[in-house]
Amino acid sequence: MSDRPHLSGLPDPSDGPEPQDYDPRFALNPVDEPAFTETGVMLMGLDADRLLAGLGLAALADDPAQVVLAVDRARHGVTAALDFDALVVVGTRRWRDSRPALTAAGSRPPVTAPLRRAWGQTLRMLAHCDIGEAGPATTAHLAACWLRRDEIDRCADRVLA
Repeated sequence: MSDRPHLSGLPDPSDGPEPQDYDPRFALNPVDEPAFTETGVMLMGLDADRLLAGLGLAALADDPAQVVLAVDRARHGVTAALDFDALVVVGTRRWRDSRPALTAAGSRPPVTAPLRRAWGQTLRMLAHCDIGEAGPATTAHLAACWLRRDEIDRCADRVLA
């Protein structure tokens, strides 16, 4: 314990982990980090099926024709809501359609790369991929899927089996 005074009730910072125990995966992000990066960090924590469902919804919402159809259906009182399983199937198809272009364009970030750095590298790679029109939601979900592609591929195999 340090002899330095500190606020009562708060832990003394000198009681924290030793520098060799520092794990950069859990470091706080810089203040100027884009909000989109934090979105990526959150997406990376989702289960594979939830990521694919999100990709499915994003793919539908990024397609202007699908949005117009959904709005028109809603305007006329037609309820045709997609359930979770249907979104997973749509997302799985989008993943499978995009996978060859992603494979051709990039490689996996180094295993030791901090998550935020790997996210940034993947977004830069996606900017140069021929994945068709992709809005920010589709791009974010494809990036998360790409970073976890082995798990996503296994889930996609089960979905389309």
